[in-house]
Amino acid sequence: MATELVHVGFGSVVAVNRVIAFLSVSQQPVKRLIREAREQGLLIDVTHGRKAKTTILFDTGHMMLAAVTAETIAHRLMSASAPSEEKVDQWSV
Repeated sequence: MATELVHVGFGSVVAVNRVIAFLSVSQQPVKRLIREAREQGLLIDVTHGRKAKTTILFDTGHMMLAAVTAETIAHRLMSASAPSEEKVDQWSV
């Protein structure tokens, strides 16, 4: 089974099969989860000093802060998982 990776900004990638959810950082319960993950050493910050827009929750209990929106990550995931259409030669029937 191949691991599917998606780009989350600044050269960082995430293994999609390990992701549970993409969350907005503006919600108070998520801010509380971020604080707790930071205290436990389970927070990964890949924002490179920019404002965090998305929190990625993993099945291991780790959380990742990303500077791109959840919609952008979902769009990248959808475009990466879409099968590439092969061009059909109009003369080969």
